[in-house]
Amino acid sequence: MNVQIDISNTLLRTERLILRPWKQSDLDDFFAYASVDGVGQMAGWLPHETKEVSQMILDLFIEGKRTFALEYQGKVIGSIGIEEYVEAELPECQNFQGREIGYVLSKEYWGQGLMPEAVRKVIDYLFDEVHLDFIACGYFLRNQQSARVQEKCGFSFVKEVVHTTGYGTKEATNLNILWEKDDCEKNRSHRICI
Repeated sequence: MNVQIDISNTLLRTERLILRPWKQSDLDDFFAYASVDGVGQMAGWLPHETKEVSQMILDLFIEGKRTFALEYQGKVIGSIGIEEYVEAELPECQNFQGREIGYVLSKEYWGQGLMPEAVRKVIDYLFDEVHLDFIACGYFLRNQQSARVQEKCGFSFVKEVVHTTGYGTKEATNLNILWEKDDCEKNRSHRICI
């Protein structure tokens, strides 16, 4: 089952990133990456055509209290949202507490290992502070970069589902899960289950 999330007073740090709630002053940085062709389509939304569109989404991020801004060298370059998972897609999880994460990164910073670094920190936060039993995460089959992030962070394939994008197309999606286990040890980069 989905649990309530409120990150409004949460600040996380990694070696290179600060993960924090969004602020109105992030609008220019947000529009700068969200307006680039090829970024949003990987996550199911079209590039922002105007700053007004970015402002509307930014307001939702702030009000929703469940999306981290990824700050790198003083600039916001992406986000990680802690969304409700579709409970009908995962009936086997009905007796466990969980959420689904989704992420987006500025095209300028792809291939530098920043997203796995950020996702690992959010995983630790969700298991250690929020006490989730599992975290779901999915990727469109054509998005091998996202598949690689999930693989690096220890997610395991559960099933293929069809996701309807924000622009009306249907995308085959691999749905993955990472379970918290009592017999897991943590090292600096990820959880290792024995």
